[in-house]
Amino acid sequence: MNGGDSSGEMTLAFELSALEELAEPDAVFQDARRWSQYVGVVSDEPTYVVTNFTRKHRIRQDFFSGPRGKRESLESVKEQFESERHVFVGTTDEDRELAEAVGWEYLPIEGAAEAAEWELGDPDEAGAAPTEDSRDDWP
Repeated sequence: MNGGDSSGEMTLAFELSALEELAEPDAVFQDARRWSQYVGVVSDEPTYVVTNFTRKHRIRQDFFSGPRGKRESLESVKEQFESERHVFVGTTDEDRELAEAVGWEYLPIEGAAEAAEWELGDPDEAGAAPTEDSRDDWP
């Protein structure tokens, strides 16, 4: 996870819970795009939960789980998005085991954040998109 590698030969998938541990998930996606060909979100959560999070944080993803679970999503993404590396960023031992089972590299969010210099924290407290109630120009 080298920010200086601009070859774009990586597909990077974040587990939703990993994104929820980042202070600025939108900035992380923008940064990851500099050295990843495809970036997306996979989760066992219902589609609307992922969609609400990504919209709230203005994240444009190349792929997401949709109605499928993580395993099926990772398998499908690997088939559809060709790249030299497929890296799954997660939070649990189950995420690591899943990545290994479907042929993805695994990085815990803490390791990914340290390597890429991403800040961990609550995205609703730091870096969250402003709401209508918090806008300075809103009556």
